[in-house]
Amino acid sequence: MTYKMIVLDLDDTLLRDDHTISPKTKEVLIRAQEQGIKVVLASGRPTLAMRPYAEELKLDHYGSYILSFNGANVLNYRTDELVLNSTLTREQVNFLFEQSKIENTYIHTYIDDVIITEDINPYTQIESDITGLPIEKVDTFMDHVTKEPVKVLMVDEPKKLEAIQSKLIKEPSITDVFSVFRSKPYFLEFTEKGITKGTRLNQLAQSLGIKQEEIIAMGDSYNDLEMIEYAGLGVAMENAPDEIKNRSNLTTASNNNEGVSQVIEDYVLTVHQ
Repeated sequence: MTYKMIVLDLDDTLLRDDHTISPKTKEVLIRAQEQGIKVVLASGRPTLAMRPYAEELKLDHYGSYILSFNGANVLNYRTDELVLNSTLTREQVNFLFEQSKIENTYIHTYIDDVIITEDINPYTQIESDITGLPIEKVDTFMDHVTKEPVKVLMVDEPKKLEAIQSKLIKEPSITDVFSVFRSKPYFLEFTEKGITKGTRLNQLAQSLGIKQEEIIAMGDSYNDLEMIEYAGLGVAMENAPDEIKNRSNLTTASNNNEGVSQVIEDYVLTVHQ
């Protein structure tokens, strides 16, 4: 099989634990793009927090793509054109805010590349540390939702959040309106219904004339599962939960041990030699 697109989750997949791309992985990804293969960075991160990695991999030069906010935004990195975009209404955000109060959990969203929350908490601080986005503590959450955001996160201790997710996904008022998934054990994410990495990957590939079987997708977490199962070759990282591994075509080495570069060398570059 000749693959035409490589889709990569960022944290715990492309990035090592220190949030860097290994020199070897950078080299093979640039070589793949030189051979005409599209590279798509697909993350729950905001677009701004993905740009440094897109620059490092020269996505602008090769006309590759960023899929941010778990698919809510898809950006052509060469033209800086937002080719696909999805938002939540203020009414939907307010509904989730009220649900967070019922569940007694933290909540935040993003307005103009700032994290908005009423409570400075350890989990929102983790998101700030990962993305580099500042946190603005506000007195009244909804007063600061001045635009329609792309996603909302409930954040808390993992076992508590798991129980909240199990409860909410049984309620039509949630499942009829939102896509719901956990990107990390302490992040429960809400986007517009039908918006996931998998559905957006499908739309992007179709727009580029790339077939499903011509795609490799690699990830480690539950928000990656749909794109892993969609791709012709779905790859789980060694550091992924067993459920992700069991539903992937293969498991590669961990994010700290050249798992991404191994797959590209074995399934992409050897074909083009």
